[in-house]
Amino acid sequence: MEARMNLLGNPVATKIWKHIVAASKAVEGTTLPAATQELVKIRASQINGCGFCTDMHTKDAAHAGESAQRLNLIAAWREAKVFTEAERAALELAEQGTRIADAAGGVTDEAWANAAKHYDEDQLAALVSLIAVINAFNRGNVIIQQPAGDYQVGMFG
Repeated sequence: MEARMNLLGNPVATKIWKHIVAASKAVEGTTLPAATQELVKIRASQINGCGFCTDMHTKDAAHAGESAQRLNLIAAWREAKVFTEAERAALELAEQGTRIADAAGGVTDEAWANAAKHYDEDQLAALVSLIAVINAFNRGNVIIQQPAGDYQVGMFG
């Protein structure tokens, strides 16, 4: 399988995507817990069918010490006992924010209020930004059919 285009080899794409990468790096530097960030990235990537990002973020999370049990249960987080209430709130917000077109009202007040119980305003800003950024990465990779499986931890710096 080959990608339809090389986003890193095209000058227009490189110019645009460097800003999305910068936004991702800005989120990484916040107080939103790193484990929560990876869980959100993985769940959005699963929903969007982005194999490349699912591969990347599960490998990054495992490298950072995330357990195989938790990684294997992300898609079934509602039934899994291995996530904290804060992580569950973040995963719910990520799901609703990712499936925004599927729900007439977008993200529910309940999902927002639940997330706000666990995260301060700066962390909520980071969480909302993270959901938007991972969805941008997912959409780009799905559109160009970026193949999955070859990611190596740290290969992008």
